[in-house]
Parts: sequence; C-alpha cells; structure tokens
Amino acid sequence: MMQKELTISIFEVVGSPLCVASSDGQKIYDRLAAALKEGQSTILSFHNVSTLTSAFLNAAIGQLYDKFSEEQIRALLKVKDMEPDDLALLKRVVETAKQYFRDPQKFNQAVREELGDDGNGE
Repeated sequence: MMQKELTISIFEVVGSPLCVASSDGQKIYDRLAAALKEGQSTILSFHNVSTLTSAFLNAAIGQLYDKFSEEQIRALLKVKDMEPDDLALLKRVVETAKQYFRDPQKFNQAVREELGDDGNGE
C-alpha cells in the first residue's frame, strides 16, 4: 500500500508568515529529516509565507544535504505554494548546500578567499 504524502505547512509550524530565523528553519528541518528517514514522501507548503530568508532555508532545507543524498531528497521532497523569487532563492540555497556538504573544507576556503578574510574572524 502506498503511503500517503505528508504535508508540512511552514506557516503552521513557524506560527508566522515571516520565515527569517534559522531557529524556525530548524523546526522545519527536524520534521523533514524525520520524514525522510522513514522514506516518507513529503510536501513542504509555503502557503501564507510572506517573507523568506536564506538563513531560514539553509536551516530548513540546506542541512538535509548533510544527512541525505540528493537522490533521496529529490525523490521524497516536494515544495509547493512558493513565489517565483522564493523558488530562485531556494535553488541558490540548495546549490550552495550541495557544494558545501560535498567538501566543507574546500568550500570554507573558497568563501574565505572570496571574502578576503585573512583568518582573524573579521
């Protein structure tokens, strides 16, 4: 028997249309990770969400690429009710996450070079 898809409403979980804090993203991540671990098809609904930040999306979705393969995520996770510019932001977050988790050392090095960070944390 096919499992019914699970729908996670970001608005309901966060309790606000403003999805800006990584701590709120973490709440979404915890639910997504639990569902993906079970092999559960999941729809992430952005219905009623008015403001999204990359910090939120990194926590909610970007982190998944640390624990799950791109194939698993692609097979099990769908998003809906997203504005086009939010979708574009999500795409960037996902690309960055995939690069990061492929090779964190190399990624951090590249970011430091790009930011001109001389290693003193400034």
